[in-house]
Parts: sequence; structure tokens; C-alpha cells
Amino acid sequence: MKCILLCAGYATRLFPLTQNFPKALLKVGQRAIIDYILEKVNKIDEVDKIYLVTNAKYSEHFTNWANEKNNVKPITVFNDGTTSNDDRLGAIGDIQFVIDNSKLEDDILVIATDNLFDFELKDFYDFYKTKNSPCVCVRKEDYEKLKSLGVANLDENNKVIQFEEKPADPKGEFAVYAEYIYPRDVVPEIKKYLDEGNSCDAPGNLITYLYNKFPTYAYEFTGDCHDVGTHEALAYVNEVYKDKK
Repeated sequence: MKCILLCAGYATRLFPLTQNFPKALLKVGQRAIIDYILEKVNKIDEVDKIYLVTNAKYSEHFTNWANEKNNVKPITVFNDGTTSNDDRLGAIGDIQFVIDNSKLEDDILVIATDNLFDFELKDFYDFYKTKNSPCVCVRKEDYEKLKSLGVANLDENNKVIQFEEKPADPKGEFAVYAEYIYPRDVVPEIKKYLDEGNSCDAPGNLITYLYNKFPTYAYEFTGDCHDVGTHEALAYVNEVYKDKK
């Protein structure tokens, strides 16, 4: 299994902090946001390589971070060549960029690096091994919060039977968070999705495409998952994580 860390966004809502510095490397508590995620990825023995995709603006920051980290699992940093929100590839476009440039032919674990979460990715992986189908991470949320997230309906076996991205009137009760696993035989569908002219941005849009073609399952996690997207959210997680080592 390969892991893809999505770090190519421009985090405009966090300007000026992120005007010349990537959000994933901002400190929360005593560590960079991405360090908490990397620690959880490292616990999955089956992941043998990590690909981090970023943009031209932040590439040097991440290359320096990866070199200094000297991680137990090798990290390759890809620069997607974009320089602003106007020419960005989008999350799904960046996933395909990594697939193309790494000649990837394995299962993939995809993680958006602006989320801080409590659950262990190893537990998510163990759930995936019982399904061997596309898997997403979900948690029950209140009605108002669901309007700003991807929302899934599940059957009694945790199979996704409906998915909507940021619905005005949510039909389900499970929010889908940006941690995904795709089996190697499903990975070529990502290029088909893009070739058909579908949105290259929010990774949840890919779930809308896939669940109609493949059994797609939801891992319901417990604990917190924070989207560090605004100054208020960053201040909040700094308070929550201030004593974590």
C-alpha cells in the first residue's frame, strides 16, 4: 500500500499565516499538523512508501521537512507545478498526478492533511481488509454541521447507499471525512472519472462516482476530527493540543 498526503491547497482562509508557508506545517501544540498524521501512517506496516503532493509555492518547505524528518517510511515530495488557486489541480487532480508520476499500481491510502483526528489509521486499514473495496471514514454529526460536509447514507452493513457533497438538506446523518482507501483495481477509475470531465476538486466528489460502480464502505470512527481551515479553528485546536507531546 502507498499513502498519498494531499498538501497542494493554498489555505487562503488562513492568510497571512499561510501566504508563504503551508498549512500542514503550522504548529499545533508542540508539533506540525502533518507530524500527527505521519505518526498514524507509520503504524500501518503495509504502507511501504509515502507520497506527498504539494504546489510550486510550498514545495521547498515540504522537501526540507521530509529531509529533516528522515522518516521510517520513505517520503517522496511531488510538486504539481501550480502557483495559485486559479491554476490548482484540485484534490482529485493531485491524486492522479501522483499516480501518473509514481507509476503507482498498489492500494492507496489518501489523506487530506488539514484534518487533525484522534482515531488510528491502523484501525481504518484493518476495517478495509475485511471489505477489500473502497472505504471512507465517517462520523455522526448534527444537521447543521452536515450542510458543510460530504454526507453519506449507509445500510446495515455500513455500505454507502447515497452520498451528497455539502447538501442544503442532508438526507443522511454521517459526515464523510477526508481519509480514504482505494484498492489497486479501483485506482484506474480515478483517471476515468477525470477524463469524463467531472470535478477535480473536493475528494468527496469521487465517492459519488465510485459508490455507484463498486461496493463502498464506511468506517465509523470515534473521537474528534478537526478541520483546521480558519484562524478560529486553528486557535481551537491549539488549545485542545497544547499539552500533547
